[in-house]
Amino acid sequence: MRSFLIEWLVLTIAAAVMVVLLPGMTTVGEPPILGVAAFSLFLALINASVKPVVQAIALPFTILTFGVLYLVINWLFMRLASWLALGLFGVGVYVHGFWWATIGSIIMAVVSAIVTSIIGD
Repeated sequence: MRSFLIEWLVLTIAAAVMVVLLPGMTTVGEPPILGVAAFSLFLALINASVKPVVQAIALPFTILTFGVLYLVINWLFMRLASWLALGLFGVGVYVHGFWWATIGSIIMAVVSAIVTSIIGD
């Protein structure tokens, strides 16, 4: 449980940086950090449960497409997390398109790596 909460915190920080840097990501709700936290909660849940299975099943196709399918999977999971947060809580982060999600996932990966190395988990 502690590991999941740390991952949620790291994803919340990374998503907040992503939203600040990208005009293609819009927070919904007041205060904006609440939307970012709801979005990152669902992203952490998806990363912990569904994403490893989908990536394992899609691995041959990912190899055939030279990794492009991995970008599509990331985009779909960001859209799913956005849809769940907005639908269930009424707050979240709205992703304005495939390329914004792609750039956002790169930013989130870099920021997550930096934050994880700082907290040492």
